[in-house]
Formats: sequence, structure tokens, C-alpha cells
Amino acid sequence: MTATYETPVVLDRREGPHGEVVLRRHGELLQIIANGCFLMDTSDGRSERLLVDAALDALGARTEPHVLIGGLGVGFSLAHAAANPRWGAITVVEREQAIIDWHLRGPLSALSSQAVADPRTRIVEADLVEHLRETSTTYDALCLDIDNGPGWTVTEGNGTLYSPAGLASCARVLRPGGVLAVWSAEPSTEFEETLWNAGFPQVRTEEVPVARGVPDVVHLAVRPG
Repeated sequence: MTATYETPVVLDRREGPHGEVVLRRHGELLQIIANGCFLMDTSDGRSERLLVDAALDALGARTEPHVLIGGLGVGFSLAHAAANPRWGAITVVEREQAIIDWHLRGPLSALSSQAVADPRTRIVEADLVEHLRETSTTYDALCLDIDNGPGWTVTEGNGTLYSPAGLASCARVLRPGGVLAVWSAEPSTEFEETLWNAGFPQVRTEEVPVARGVPDVVHLAVRPG
């Protein structure tokens, strides 16, 4: 008996300032591909939800905190944050207009429409690295999920986010005692060391088991309060 496999169907393909971004359907899943690199799909979302929950837990009893979510993706992090009334404000920074469009009036709106319409939600079209360097807004938590990890970036420019200079920008926009949470497809002891050296006194890593291979992780660091 010969196995059959569904062929992915491209729903939209855009050429943006950072290269090609594609939305495709593979069976029941929606997938985002950037410059030929698989970013994420709608299959699970556990690690994206942990990203948001771990940051909120680390904030303790802080009331109505403001979270910045770096990367809109398929919308798991935004939807999970909006489902929790504890968050006082939710800012999402996404550099690809195509991804924003897919949530506002495309196939991904089925996952995020309520969260996008939430009055606490604000979506900013901007490069995250530049936003962190230039914004005057401060946040209680930064939940960053724009790459497959600190050592596996989608574009070369993203690498600066995980450098001492990039982490200094993160610390600058975090309020005292604020939390930096960074998603990664694999653990990185090197990045943990970089966080320590950047002046974050509390650093830890939480694992998310996956079906095969090494677990996804969330790197957590707390700004001095």
C-alpha cells in the first residue's frame, strides 16, 4: 500500500523589505514560511502560551501589566494574552505587513479576531530591533518570538537582538522588575550566559516537551527592581 501525502497549498506570497514571506495550508494546518525557512504553524501553540504565562508568573502580583509581544506569528501568544484579564495592555510588534493582513482580513483571523479586537490590543508595524532601540514606551514584560532561537535567526539583522547591545535595549524599555521572555526551538547555555553578562540578575530556562527532538524552551530574565 502506497502512502499519500498532502501537498502544501500557497495561500499568499509577498515580497517585503526583509525578503519573501509565505502563508500556506498543509492539510488542516496554516504555516508561515520566511525566506524559505519554516517559522511556525497552527498545530500546537503550547510553547507560545508558556511564553506569555511564564512572563506573567514572573511578574508576581503586579497589577494590569503592559506586555510587548515581539512577533505576531500565527497569533497564539496574542490570543492567549488577550484571554487573560490580568494584562492591562498588549502591544504586538510585527514587521511584516503581510502577516498583519492575514490576521486582520485573512485566514489567520479565525485564530485571532477576538484578540485583535480587544481594546487592550495595539498592533505596531515595525522592526522589533528598531522599536526596542527607539521607543519611549516602557513595558512590564517582553515576550519575544521572532526567530527559531538566539542562534537560528530568520534574518541576519535579528542577531543583534540577542547581543549585549540588543539586550541593553530590552532592559532599557523594561520597567524595574520587568521580565524578558525569549522563545527558542532549542536550549542555549550561551544565551543564558549572555543574559547574565547583560546585567539580568535572575535567569532561568523553562522547557516545553515536543513529540520529537530537543524541547522548545523559554529563556526568562528579570530586570533589577
